[in-house]
Amino acid sequence: MLGFPAVIESCLPRRAVGRTRLQVTELGLGAASLGNLYRPMSDAEAHETLEAAFNEGIGYVDCAPYYGFGLCEQRVGEGLKGREGIVVSTKVGRLLQPAPEVIDDSERFGFRSAMPYTPVFDYSYDGVMRSWESSLQRLGVARIDMLYVHDIGRMTHGYRHPERLQELIHGGGLRALGKLRAEGQLDAVGIGVNEVQVCLELMEETDLDVILLAGRYTLLEQKALDVLFPECARRGTSVVIGGPYNSGILATGTRSDVAPRFNYEVAATDIVFRVRRLERVCREFNVPLPAAALQFPLAHPQVASVIPGLGGPQQVEQTMTYYRTRIPAEFWQELRSQNLIHEAAPLPAAQT
Repeated sequence: MLGFPAVIESCLPRRAVGRTRLQVTELGLGAASLGNLYRPMSDAEAHETLEAAFNEGIGYVDCAPYYGFGLCEQRVGEGLKGREGIVVSTKVGRLLQPAPEVIDDSERFGFRSAMPYTPVFDYSYDGVMRSWESSLQRLGVARIDMLYVHDIGRMTHGYRHPERLQELIHGGGLRALGKLRAEGQLDAVGIGVNEVQVCLELMEETDLDVILLAGRYTLLEQKALDVLFPECARRGTSVVIGGPYNSGILATGTRSDVAPRFNYEVAATDIVFRVRRLERVCREFNVPLPAAALQFPLAHPQVASVIPGLGGPQQVEQTMTYYRTRIPAEFWQELRSQNLIHEAAPLPAAQT
């Protein structure tokens, strides 16, 4: 049988964030590309991307000061003008300091942005408050819905992780977040990370409404089911899934013209082999691999939203096609029978 499975029309349901009053659409927009991640994007293309997403019913956008060194937040703010009901999250943990030596959009930290700032880690009370206030100005809003602590953990900080963690816990970063939440300046606070262990460490120190977990609950990796997700269920903490394609390989597959990427690096042989097994099942059931990767995390009850990076109106359109693709229940059962899905992972229901 040729071609993709039938596509169904669907609205975008909203899901609660933790025990808060906030609800987000189950499909959101990861806005790092709007900060010129890996390639320049014009202001017009950024605006068209946001316009296309909002017109499709996507009602949640995640950004960060780090994304393009303020460029992402500025563009998101422009796209929000005249619109209501869009949930916005951004992040703290890095302050943007003036960098007069920046004169063009040569790549820095993966971003092709000419914004004359450089990011500096700061998880202290003053650092969190300054970051929040600066984000309000760049976004052009009076209030931000969700605030994540960005990239705390060993994966980012290595041997300096204990120092950074202490700055957040005892240096007042967590206290600043709690103050903003208690005053009604935010609906939800959480962390945005690429690793599981630091989530568990911080859940012992504070109440997190939500965890933005990038790349750790996907078709390729489900270890978060062992301890983290049960702990989130016990505490009433929601999970937002970033990086559903593991930074590329679940979107491109293994037959792309460039080397497939996993976790921002060229994929190792064992990862490529596992994806090829996934691809064989996808071919058997005529299911696009990216559609399966996008829909899989949404089956878990702790997951509030999945936020793929969207870098153009065409990507928005393609993502909505993947989101609406009918995938038969037998497909998921076959993945489980081949031990390609964790035995404890909830499987998506067949769409009718």
